[in-house]
Amino acid sequence: MTLKCGLLGEMLGHSYSPRIHAYLGDYDYRLYEVPKDRVEDFILNGDWDGLNVTIPYKKVAASLCDELSDIARDLGSVNTIVRRDGKLYGYNTDYYGFRSMVLETGVDISGKKALVLGTGGTGVTVEKVLSEMGAEVVPISRTGKNNYDNIEKHSDAVLVVNATPVGMYPKNGASPLDLRKIPACECVLDVIYNPMRTALILQAESLGLKYKSGLHMLVAQAKYSAERFQNKEISDDSVTFIENSLTRELENIILIGMPGSGKSVVAQALGHRLHRQVIETDAEIVKSAGCTIPEIFEKSSESEFRRFETSQMQASGKLSERIISTGGGVVTVEENYNLLHQNGIIVWLERDTNKLPTDGRPISQKSNLRELYEKRKPMYERFADVKVDNNGTVAQTVDRIIKGIEGSI
Repeated sequence: MTLKCGLLGEMLGHSYSPRIHAYLGDYDYRLYEVPKDRVEDFILNGDWDGLNVTIPYKKVAASLCDELSDIARDLGSVNTIVRRDGKLYGYNTDYYGFRSMVLETGVDISGKKALVLGTGGTGVTVEKVLSEMGAEVVPISRTGKNNYDNIEKHSDAVLVVNATPVGMYPKNGASPLDLRKIPACECVLDVIYNPMRTALILQAESLGLKYKSGLHMLVAQAKYSAERFQNKEISDDSVTFIENSLTRELENIILIGMPGSGKSVVAQALGHRLHRQVIETDAEIVKSAGCTIPEIFEKSSESEFRRFETSQMQASGKLSERIISTGGGVVTVEENYNLLHQNGIIVWLERDTNKLPTDGRPISQKSNLRELYEKRKPMYERFADVKVDNNGTVAQTVDRIIKGIEGSI
């Protein structure tokens, strides 16, 4: 008989859990959105064999279980329940998920200071893991003894962990901390997995620090949950495989390049090949502005167009699983990099300048294309994760993009 498993929560939105568990076992996995006044009855009497539990039900889940694992009892929090022989067994696999995240970085934290941003349930789990790994743990809160206003006194910390929701979709771009206040920091971990790279992670990347986003923790804790659902071990190698697979499934593919370099045509072909929605940012700008791009330039200025463009990058960059075709000058505004990179891999399409059309392109019409290319080349290089030649056929370019993305894992 097929096991009935799923994720229990109040509002689950677009959870990645069903996709993750599809890799982990042959069981039915569903999303159970249950209001607070019905959650106790659902846990005790619902038609299920195994549950993952998310906020705000982890505490009540712990109170309803017949038996708790040692870790779940210590934390007073359960995120995995198994019904077996008429009893409910509660576990906290977030503990193992975060521990896997720390180990994955390779950073030695024994005897070193670690800052944990946030003192909620996730923060408590993080503190327990780090303490048991030998770190000197300092919880940071908004109003406690150690807070964001006096955080500089812990500038010797080597690890920073964000266990708050700051920067989580849809409030992308917010960061709980300026990492420059912690000059000794070697590694940053963020339990948030949407966006893939929070503002905090993007800053860590720019500073050359080691970092890890929350997708690894989400997959790792799911692996430990799946082991308990099925009462069998699953290889640790599966975590890396699933994390990489999900990253490629979820992240946007963003095309940049000179005006006329073929981004729109390639985007449509790539979208067809990968069965993804295509976003033409210039077309979206026209909708937003209510006039054509040449008219924006004529009536206003290039700076006004760039304002529209950055606003569109904010909207498109928050999404996932899209092909995003950008305008040729998107790289001239540094802010656009983080907006695109937070959820995407950026592909630079290169085409010989003598093959670039100029019709309908105000900047191209008034510029020497070779000079424009030389000016923008360092900007394209700064933005690009992958560079692809687009002087052949569209099919060849699509093949090169897919191969280049696979090679960037």
